[in-house]
Amino acid sequence: MKFVAFERAKQGTGASRRLRNTGRTPGIVYGGAGEPLLIELDHNALWHAIKKEAFHASVLDMELAGKEHKVLLRDVQMHPYKQLILHIDFQRVDATTKLHMKVPLHFFGDELSPAVKTDGCIANHVVTEIEVLCLPTDLPEFIKVDLSGLKKGASLHLNDIVLPKGVSAVTHGKNNPVIVSVVAIAGAAPEAPAADAAAAPAAAPAAKGAKPAAKAPAAKK
Repeated sequence: MKFVAFERAKQGTGASRRLRNTGRTPGIVYGGAGEPLLIELDHNALWHAIKKEAFHASVLDMELAGKEHKVLLRDVQMHPYKQLILHIDFQRVDATTKLHMKVPLHFFGDELSPAVKTDGCIANHVVTEIEVLCLPTDLPEFIKVDLSGLKKGASLHLNDIVLPKGVSAVTHGKNNPVIVSVVAIAGAAPEAPAADAAAAPAAAPAAKGAKPAAKAPAAKK
């Protein structure tokens, strides 16, 4: 994905505020062999770019002063309540150095799994992105996760995911965390008993040996 940036001469709170008033967003590019570089970007173009998944999870082509630079998005600072990007950070990419990056997971096939199709379960996405380690050229925009084999009572773990060539997962804490859990849907309320089974005599039969109730005396003429 490509975007255009411009060199920024001034820095500081006041300069950044004036820059935003002109429809530009201040930013910085750091890392690699070069010194940190102050940049600015068109806010409207940047606003539309950050809504795309690829802008957050892939190596970007930044055009600056007629040259292209490979960078990764590292941080976006948003205004607390306005639709305004306050600042943006990028990191230079070295083609020979492996990088850490969070990559989104794209799930598919759950409706074909035995758990969902026949056992009345649903697939609960516990994790929607994973951190990976790879060279920039091997960085995937997303990773597909096939859920068609899900079964009731089982979960899908990180080790069950097929990663692209050259990509390894990075975990913090648990070595094989749960990615998708299978959750049984609560059954419907039990049906009411059949009408004929539910029908009961209005009054229980008189006990054996019980005296019949006395008749009321006839009215005098």
